Amino acid sequence: MKQNTGIITALLCLMSFSSVAKVDDLKQEVKISAASQEADIKNNQIIFNGPVEVVQGSVKINADKLRAFTKEGSNGRILVATGNPATYSQIMEDGRPANASAKEIRYELSKRTLILKGNATLEQDGSQVTGNQIQYNIEKQQLIAESTGSERVITIIQPENYQDESKPKTDSNKGAQPETKPETPVEPVVNAQEIE
Repeated sequence: MKQNTGIITALLCLMSFSSVAKVDDLKQEVKISAASQEADIKNNQIIFNGPVEVVQGSVKINADKLRAFTKEGSNGRILVATGNPATYSQIMEDGRPANASAKEIRYELSKRTLILKGNATLEQDGSQVTGNQIQYNIEKQQLIAESTGSERVITIIQPENYQDESKPKTDSNKGAQPETKPETPVEPVVNAQEIE
């Protein structure tokens, strides 16, 4: 049942997270800035102490601490960002932002994968997936979300017209000035239950 839920969630998320990541981002250099760093050359890793910011094109990761390393026998670099929460953001090909947050964000550069662990959230255009762990392949646009114990994966999908409604309306009469109405103060409405 858990596997079926993950598959269904992944299918729904693929529909809602339909924008494609900027290909150019994945070809850019990775720049890491931090308050301090410690290198363990023998074990091929560097620890960055925060606040830490990672930038690769439009990709940004912010964390309290970052561990950058290469697995033995592999050329693939791995960045593990931790925070309360650590955050990830990227501008997609269509110009819309995608955002993620979790206690731990694992970014495997060669595999183009993002693994979010602990209170994981992935959001785009108001649609959102939350769970204990989210695995996201940036290049293939594949997502798997999982939870543990009695917790559940939650997916919120906005209606198709959500994006249209959030954009500013343009006047079809170009050059015409929009009609302005004088503003009148509005008294706030207070619900009696809110006062209690």
